[in-house]
Amino acid sequence: MNFLQITSLLIVLAGAFGALNYLFLKLPSAIGILVVSLLASLVILCVDLVAPALGIADVVRDTVTGINFSEALLEGMLGLLLFAGALHVKLSDLKKEWRLVCLMATIGIALSTAVVGFGFSWLTGMPLIVALVFGALISPTDPVAVLGVLRGADLPKSLETKIAGESLFNDGVSYVVFLVLVGIAFPHGDDHHSSGAADAVKLFFQEAVGGAVLGIVLGWLTFRLMRRIDDYSLEVLLTLGLAFGGYELAVFLHVSAPIMAVCAGLLIGDIGTKEGMTQQTREYVDAFWKLIDEILNAVLFLLIGFEAFAIAFDTSFLVTGIITIVLALVARLAAVAIPVLLRKPFRQFSPGVIPIMTWGGLKGGISVALALSLPEGEWKPLILTATYVVVIFSIIVQGLTVARLANRFGRAPDLV
Repeated sequence: MNFLQITSLLIVLAGAFGALNYLFLKLPSAIGILVVSLLASLVILCVDLVAPALGIADVVRDTVTGINFSEALLEGMLGLLLFAGALHVKLSDLKKEWRLVCLMATIGIALSTAVVGFGFSWLTGMPLIVALVFGALISPTDPVAVLGVLRGADLPKSLETKIAGESLFNDGVSYVVFLVLVGIAFPHGDDHHSSGAADAVKLFFQEAVGGAVLGIVLGWLTFRLMRRIDDYSLEVLLTLGLAFGGYELAVFLHVSAPIMAVCAGLLIGDIGTKEGMTQQTREYVDAFWKLIDEILNAVLFLLIGFEAFAIAFDTSFLVTGIITIVLALVARLAAVAIPVLLRKPFRQFSPGVIPIMTWGGLKGGISVALALSLPEGEWKPLILTATYVVVIFSIIVQGLTVARLANRFGRAPDLV
């Protein structure tokens, strides 16, 4: 199948599954599409067990594996999704929470990677450095999943900013940590990865700092250009060019494309909308990116459901995945609680901050994409299966209950 045929198929299926969810399941849109696509995958696999001669599962599996999920997300959709997410997070709100966001996106990611890595190595007998790679890919809270759930949860503004800001930035940091650890664990794998300690440190700062600088520079240049233009269709096109072009330029320059997209989106979404756009342009830009966000979210969650065909349905792998759910939650608790406790002497927090941010830190497509991008080896099937089990649990169970947990603690007093 060519690109246009694959795109058409995904859009048709996303629309059809979205309609089924709207009419019957009545779950939040993205989660509903994931549930329907996962159920469809399981039905096809069951039919294949009963009537293997039909070969239905093989046809679907070939189609799914023909779509390079890792490449489609990491080098395609992710830039647009991160830019769209950052566009609706105001710098004025983020400034109030920047210390905690930075702690969680750095110390939190390091803690989570270590807890999962050591725990998974002990659980499976996997070499520690390979287990740490798994820890790095399962640690980030997926901004796509998190922001999608936040839209349906009536959370206090300050808490929403904490969760959204952390999910946007820890994604980029985790990706850099993942690249560094993959370079050490698989020195003969992807030639983009460095293998020495000095190279690893250099890569981290090059990716993280370089991505932030590139995002700010491109965002500022786009903002200055938009100030001189009063044509909403052209200005929408400029934001689209910034998201697409900036992301690909970051990939070309070997700096963090996710961090670039977040920084550019934050700048355009705050300073750009205040000083560089008319009211009409603001409305069109906002509506356009909300629509892009919704469509790509639907397609992404559809693909996650169908990735069931890419995992190994081995009983021991599935059991390990279920145990890893607990391990991932413990790691997430450490990643949230320790930064909050470090900041507690300097400010007050509501008792609901730690449980809500722990349970609301959803895993998503980024973890699956990183697992699929690993070099082939004896541990990859186990890592991929465990990742998939954790992601499915996180999106469906945590995603559908985080609002209820937030309501249990109540909106008042607002979290600070």
